[in-house]
Amino acid sequence: MINRVTLVGRLGADPEIRTLSSGAMVAKFSMATSESYKDRSGEWQEETQWHDVVVWRNLAERAQQYLTKGSLVYLDGKLTHRKWQDKEGNPRKTTEVVGAFFRILDSKRDGNDSGDTSSSAPAAGGGMESEEDLPF
Repeated sequence: MINRVTLVGRLGADPEIRTLSSGAMVAKFSMATSESYKDRSGEWQEETQWHDVVVWRNLAERAQQYLTKGSLVYLDGKLTHRKWQDKEGNPRKTTEVVGAFFRILDSKRDGNDSGDTSSSAPAAGGGMESEEDLPF
C-alpha cells in the first residue's frame, strides 16, 4: 500500500513554528498548487488548491530557517487525517500532508545563496506526536 503526496507550490505564509513539551519542534504552513485548463468556451481558467502541511523535528528547523511566504517548494510526504475537539467540545476533522522532504525551487531573495537549501528527514516516530501534544 502507498500513501504518498508530492506537491510543487508556493507557501501562503511563513511557517508557524512550535516546540512541544517533549522538546520536538513542529512547523505548520499552507501551500498553494494551481492547475490551468480551458473551459467550454475556450477561455483559460486557473484553479488553486490549498494544502495544510506539517513537518517535524529537523525538517521543522530547516523550514524555520529557509521557508518564507511565497517560497516555491517541492514537498514529498503522506496524507493524514486527524479527529479532535475544539475549545467548545465540537468534533473536528483535519486533513494534512505530513512532510518527509522538501526542496526550495526558487533562488534566495536576499541574494545570499550559500548553504544547502535542500532538506530531508524522516517523519520521526511515524511523523506524529500523540494527539494531546499537537499544537494546532
